[in-house]
Parts: sequence; structure tokens; C-alpha cells
Amino acid sequence: ELFSAIQVASDASGEPGQYVLSGSQNFLLLRQISQTLAGRVGICKLLPLSYRECIEHGEELAPDSFMLKGGYPRLHVVSIPPSVFFENYLQTYVERDVAGYIDARSMTSFRALLGLCAQGCGQLLNVSRLAGDLGIARATVDSWLSILESSYVLFRLQPYHANLRKRLTKTPKLYFYDTGLLCHLLGIETPEQMRDSSVRGPVFENLAIAETLKRHLNAGRNPELYFYRDDSKIEVDLVDVTDRSAPELVEIKSTSTYKPELARHLGGVGDALGIPEEGRGVVMRSDASHVVNGVKHWSAHEWLMR
Repeated sequence: ELFSAIQVASDASGEPGQYVLSGSQNFLLLRQISQTLAGRVGICKLLPLSYRECIEHGEELAPDSFMLKGGYPRLHVVSIPPSVFFENYLQTYVERDVAGYIDARSMTSFRALLGLCAQGCGQLLNVSRLAGDLGIARATVDSWLSILESSYVLFRLQPYHANLRKRLTKTPKLYFYDTGLLCHLLGIETPEQMRDSSVRGPVFENLAIAETLKRHLNAGRNPELYFYRDDSKIEVDLVDVTDRSAPELVEIKSTSTYKPELARHLGGVGDALGIPEEGRGVVMRSDASHVVNGVKHWSAHEWLMR
């Protein structure tokens, strides 16, 4: 009824921007829009807060701390342990937002899928393996992944396709919109646990890519983010062609120590993709940015503040 009333009022006045609707139940919202308000709305994706937003609003926060805490606003205005917040978030998300789309008997498996996705963060998506691990049909996993994407829990980073002689992978990777939720699912609660974790690299990679996605969306741009991987298993973490006049090719490494091999694939892949040298770089967990052999090595803070 609300959407029908808005349609009538909108058609009567013809003025844009009369109503702002927000909500976390994206499935219901988009379905209603497609039925009654098609052609009358502008859809704005509001993801969790970015690192830059937190810093610009006066919060003292290091990249590693933000990686553990994430960007859900409640965690930045109320003193609450992230583990408590995220456990309650998952419970309400499953019971409220997802319950209408998944059989109640499948809730445990759905929650298990979330955990498996966290463990596979930054890896090539293997739906058949996920289905086998959960003991459910591949079609069910596909359906559940679509729900997780539609509700902005995770997203797929597609491989970059170019007219090259080399064969490129066609399989996407999975990432989470919020690294705080990702860390919770992985059981990482402290900087010490993060430092000793075998998934520190993928989590940092997730942070850099998700924050790049937020940066473009917050600027009103349609992100065009990819990764590169060919049949020789040569891989570069991020290909950003959102600005076609200034494409970027970026390696993301969870290390604070410069090593020449960090940028070893940027030259060949950059030349093959036609990305100029000034668009090639490495994001590191270092405290300061520097240029080595013409390649920009971004500190985590500077990359996240772009």
C-alpha cells in the first residue's frame, strides 16, 4: 500500500526527490519497486561506513583496528564488543531478513554456508565444493549466495576479461562487504589473533577491495572492479577500470616489509592490459607510502583514505 501511495503522489506532482525510503530488507524493497515504482526511483547503495568516513568524523582508528571492527555504524557510536554485536546481527539477519526465503529446517546449513564463505574469502568460488561440504544441492547454494549478495553481506569479484591470447579464468572470487563481520565468522577478535592467523592476508585483501568499492559508490560512480588470473596462474589482486581514462592495477599484500617480488606481475600484466605505469601499485600494511622502481607502494592508511 505504501508503494502504491507513493506512486500516485509522485505521478501527481512530478517533482523528484520527494521521498526517501531506507531499509535492510533489500529483497522486499526491490521487488516492490519493480512492481510499482519502476522508472520513478533512484537507488542508492549505502554500505557500512568506510574507514575514510570514520576518520573524517574524528574517530582515532588504525587500519588494523578498523579491519577487526568493521563499519557498521552502531559499533562506532556505542561501546559494545564486536563479537556481541555481530552475533546478535547474524541472529536477527537470519531470523528476520532471510527467514521468508529459506526453509526453517535449513537455517543451520545457511549459517554454516556463511562460515565456509568466510574461510574461502579471496579464493576462487567453488559452488560444487560448498554444496558437497554442506551436503546440499548446488542449486540451493546458488540460491543462498544470491540472498547473501542481495542483502549486501558478500559480493563476487569477477575476473577481468580482455582480448588477450592467454586464457583467463572465468571463475569469480568471494569477498565480504564488512571485514568486521568476516573476522567474527573466522573467530578473530584481537590484533594478536589477527597477527597469528593464516587468513590475515585474505582479510587484508578483502579490506582493501571492499573499501575501494565503497569509495566509488560513495562518489556516485558505478564500480568496475575485477581481478586478473590467467592459465599460467599469474594473478593480480585488483583491476580497477571504473575510470577508463586512469585504470589501476593493484597488488594487495599483508606485509609491512618491502620486497621486490611484491610487484613482480605488475609489469607484464600491466603491459598486456594497457594499464600505464602510473596506474600500477602495491597496497601494504606499512606505515608510510613510497615509490620503488617507479611503482607506488601505498600504505594501508593512504589507500583507505583515497
